[in-house]
Amino acid sequence: MRAADTIAAVATAPGAGGVGIVRVSGAQAGTIAQVLLGRTPRPRHAHYTTLREADGALLDRGLLLWFPAPHSYTGEDVLELHAHGSPILLDLLLRRVCALGARPARAGEFSERAYLNGKLDLMQAEAIAELIAAGSDAAVRAAQRALAGVFSARVGELQALLTRARAHIEAALDFPDEDLELMADPALLATLAELRAQVGVVLLEAQRGVRLAQGLSVVLIGRPNTGKSSLLNALAGEDRAIVTAVPGTTRDVLRVDLQFDGVRLELADTAGLRDAGDAIEREGMRRAEAALLSADLALLVSDVAHWTDDYADARARAPDTDMLVVLNKIDLIAQPAARIEDVAGPVRIALSARSGSGIDLLRHELHRRAGGGADNAYSARTRHVLALQRAAAEIDAANLEVQHAVNRHGGLAELAAEALRRAQQALDELTGAHGSEELLGAIFSSFCIGK
Repeated sequence: MRAADTIAAVATAPGAGGVGIVRVSGAQAGTIAQVLLGRTPRPRHAHYTTLREADGALLDRGLLLWFPAPHSYTGEDVLELHAHGSPILLDLLLRRVCALGARPARAGEFSERAYLNGKLDLMQAEAIAELIAAGSDAAVRAAQRALAGVFSARVGELQALLTRARAHIEAALDFPDEDLELMADPALLATLAELRAQVGVVLLEAQRGVRLAQGLSVVLIGRPNTGKSSLLNALAGEDRAIVTAVPGTTRDVLRVDLQFDGVRLELADTAGLRDAGDAIEREGMRRAEAALLSADLALLVSDVAHWTDDYADARARAPDTDMLVVLNKIDLIAQPAARIEDVAGPVRIALSARSGSGIDLLRHELHRRAGGGADNAYSARTRHVLALQRAAAEIDAANLEVQHAVNRHGGLAELAAEALRRAQQALDELTGAHGSEELLGAIFSSFCIGK
């Protein structure tokens, strides 16, 4: 543990009439507890007491709880003072605690100390911040699973497989006369195959966790008057966008936050994409293209007759954006039927934004793509996805060297071993096993004070 001083912060402050908590952690926490209580507190017991200023003036009457190290959230001596939730009162109580030997905590410093003392790994610590910031029911449940160690366990399984593969290749380095035989061992090939498959699965799970934590960013694109604004209103269940028969009505990006069965989505309605238009409309189209490039998913709103051309145009504008084609206005054609088509080309959903036919199909698909419906989902962050992608690339590189050796094409154990070492380093960044000061500072600075 690198920090020896005692820290204090208002952990929760719901406002006047509620309950506020001042939390203290560090070597002086026990002394501060004795001064405020007037006697040695009983561990893990709620003491009802009078909290006073240094001159004896009344601050408040509340609860004092004492958690001796190491059986506390941070692994240090921890004191909690539960008082009335007035922000001014809690500030006075915090000043009193600091006068007794504590200092104000930095953002996230309590969780940082818990991590440094081995009470949490880095992914569990980050899950606390995700739990606090959760914007949907599904995000709350996913953060709780990450905090319980589900994500950490998945990474631990990858590390075990990686260690097994590294040990095998290191043996090939130790016995150069037998390196080809050791590299071609079916046990090594099986381990690498399982490792590649499992890191792919965990990467997909982490990407889903990012969508659950941050919400799915969805942009509506298409030619003018295809029904983008009508579709946004139908999904929102109310009139949020102006709808007219005049092309170019939508000039700017209109964003709406929605929740579908516990998952969060941000829908963005955009200006119709076309080559004509005045200067204002052209600026609207520029913003539409920018929204398209930054979105997690694009809903291309078109019709049965024009969707192939519209899809080709949209793909040219954003070749890497995930795209779902919405065939709107099926109420205007003979024998309309809401349906999902994915037998050839992109997934297409036929619906009518005006009548509502097929809207539930689209809602269900958006819910699925946002990560909903998975009982084992856990929250994740972009940094986790990037680290897993690096690990996957290095594992693929190692596997390629092994395959070259198997086929007698000159694969080198040294290169395979180095690639797996870098993969191990990427996985260690997830749990914080070898976290740098800069990484830890960036992560914990995003926490709120008192956590």
